[in-house]
Amino acid sequence: MTAIRDTYTVGDYLLDRLAELGVSEVFGVPGDYNLEFLDHIVAHPDIRWVGNTNELNAGYAADGYGRLRGMSAVVTTFGVGELSAANAIAGSYAEHVPVVHIVGGPSKDAQGARRALHHSLGDGDFEHFLRISREITCAQANLMPATATREIDRVLCEVREQKRPGYLLMATDVARFPVEPPSAPLPRYTGGTSPRALSLFIDAATELIADHQLTVLADFLVHRLQAVKQLEALLAADEVPHATLMWGKSLVDESSPNFLGIYAGASSAEPVRRAIEQAPVLVTAGVVFTDMVSGFFTQRIDPARTIDVGQYQSTVAGQVFAPLEMDAALDALATILARRRKVSPPVASKSDAPPPQKPSRNQRLTQQILWDRVSEALTPGNVVLADQGTSFYGMAAHRLPRGVTFLGQPLWGSIGYTLPAALGAALAHPDRRTVLLIGDGAAQLTVQELGVFSREGLSPVIVVVNNDGYTIERMIHGQSAPYNDIVRWNWPEIPNALGVKNHLVFRAHTYGELDDACAAAAEYQDRMVLIEAIVPRLDIPDLLAELTQPTAPDGGRRR
Repeated sequence: MTAIRDTYTVGDYLLDRLAELGVSEVFGVPGDYNLEFLDHIVAHPDIRWVGNTNELNAGYAADGYGRLRGMSAVVTTFGVGELSAANAIAGSYAEHVPVVHIVGGPSKDAQGARRALHHSLGDGDFEHFLRISREITCAQANLMPATATREIDRVLCEVREQKRPGYLLMATDVARFPVEPPSAPLPRYTGGTSPRALSLFIDAATELIADHQLTVLADFLVHRLQAVKQLEALLAADEVPHATLMWGKSLVDESSPNFLGIYAGASSAEPVRRAIEQAPVLVTAGVVFTDMVSGFFTQRIDPARTIDVGQYQSTVAGQVFAPLEMDAALDALATILARRRKVSPPVASKSDAPPPQKPSRNQRLTQQILWDRVSEALTPGNVVLADQGTSFYGMAAHRLPRGVTFLGQPLWGSIGYTLPAALGAALAHPDRRTVLLIGDGAAQLTVQELGVFSREGLSPVIVVVNNDGYTIERMIHGQSAPYNDIVRWNWPEIPNALGVKNHLVFRAHTYGELDDACAAAAEYQDRMVLIEAIVPRLDIPDLLAELTQPTAPDGGRRR
């Protein structure tokens, strides 16, 4: 690259490494400790600056981008900026998203003099926030001139390998310090599978599988660890019934005849629950059972009949084999199936019930009608983000067309996350149309990014579910409590107020109005389309009703 003032700096080195890892957009908010570094971002030939309305939204956008690109970056200023982004970074850590958090800090001279600088706590200690970051990132560095490039490489390699955020504190004078450009690409991780562990795993798995029907339950870690091709090879090696958790929705082709549906413990549809829990041999791949995706830990998985494939180790009937990486274990299982004779799965019983009839055009919207019509409108290539609440659980039970990617945040569950994350996802894959599904309460937290969508020339479809407050919280506790109420916004006016150009807005009370809005969204691919869907205050999807039963433990009743 051509560096500013013909001097190649630490900041330039960091940007070149990010570009090497596939980052072409950097999110963030300017602050006086990062402004000079931002000049280098603007001047970089392969990286573009995407300014956000606040640091929390910037972190969420980087998360959405990182889920699809495999790496992302966000830039904030010291103290006030980085702490505003901390919630987003913690969510990325919880859900295994590789985000590089770059913090512009005061100069080393000012830090050494222990001055009471703005954005600090005034006590002369400039590592308070670095220490905080250690709890929510996999690698951290306070960059020093002599070791900056080495430390940048170390942190980036850890982020790439662990699929979790990293933290770089870069003082203003360190960012401008002259260094040499990279002399070689970042070293590739060569793998940590022990040949002996793999051999023993193959023997044990072959014995357990024998001539039994194999069923697979897969989850999000398969995607995060980039083992999707190995999972697909396993599913193609025989007739393999399979399901996912809600967390891993869209990981597999949901239009496949072998796709069972979503498994959620006791909250699962009965055929799915039986197929998973009574499987002669079950492979769980990248599965993490959390409260909200397991029906509050009501899964009934027999370890004696289970092969569990994890990030660095696998188990067969409770016996652990390590170190053994996920891709190697899945490859081995596919080979075992391919070498034996085919096993036909039990024929699924077909329902004699007639297909449901479409509602009349004047029928009032309900959660069921809303999500039935929205799922029908999806097309291959869509990237769908559903905020934690009725949107996520309303869509979870609907089968998606092949080629649709579904993103949510069921573990961290920070409401409002998906609106900025949709911005990041749309910039990660601008050739795919983004569909955002979000409640009115959640949207109020992060709605400022609508203007950034417009500035970036993006044309998402946004469905705002207006059910007059925090409905998921009402169903857990306090149906009429004032703390679950929100201020009623005039949603059709919001895009104009936030500077959105070239958009369409619809307000849907009935099925006919929603149907017209979906048809218009399909026709106008080059415009942002906002659909306000008005549903009853206490109406919730069936799956969410199961999950919010009074028997749910208090430990699972928090957003």
